[in-house]
Amino acid sequence: MRVVIAEDGVIVREGIAAMLRHFGHQVAAAVGDAPGLHAAVARHRPDAVVTDVRMPPGYADEGLRAAIELRAADPRLPVLVLSQYVQHTYAVELLEATPTAGVGYLLKDRVGEVTDFVDALERVAAGHTVVDPEVIRQLLSLRRDPLRRLTPREHEVLALMAEGRSNTAIARTLVVTEAAVAKHIGNVLAKLDLPPDGDDHRRVRAVLAYLREA
Repeated sequence: MRVVIAEDGVIVREGIAAMLRHFGHQVAAAVGDAPGLHAAVARHRPDAVVTDVRMPPGYADEGLRAAIELRAADPRLPVLVLSQYVQHTYAVELLEATPTAGVGYLLKDRVGEVTDFVDALERVAAGHTVVDPEVIRQLLSLRRDPLRRLTPREHEVLALMAEGRSNTAIARTLVVTEAAVAKHIGNVLAKLDLPPDGDDHRRVRAVLAYLREA
């Protein structure tokens, strides 16, 4: 796939670019600020975008804002946002502003775990929603309500859902059947007051349900 990277740190930016090329992906552009990201996306029409949260000129949340704006203009554009620290408010804002799938929020430390990072980007590009496992772990430890209604197994399933895993992948990870996974997911959605309603994005809503509670 063709990827646009936005990261103000030259070493990190070039490292991500080299990593993606190694796995057979094309880096259409690698820029260092939010205006450059907008221009690169308009010019190259990439298959996916990787952007840092904080970038010039203000080093606040320019990258996050750019990601949200790009998704508003094209909801089908897969976007993976990187953050230096766990900021659940960033994850909430990104998912609430971009309710369709194909979006991810990872900690920068995950870049060092090469296979996991590339796998996460590929899942985002394939239309999944991916939230960093460390974000999930910290949020679960901060507050359990309404998650305290979930069983330990349902917690595991929800965490894997938040990572963008398919039912098949969850079943493989937990060594259970896909039918068991489907049952657990149904229980999670029901306990979080997200009953079946024909909405294809209930998984995202399930993640948001406890991100808001932290």
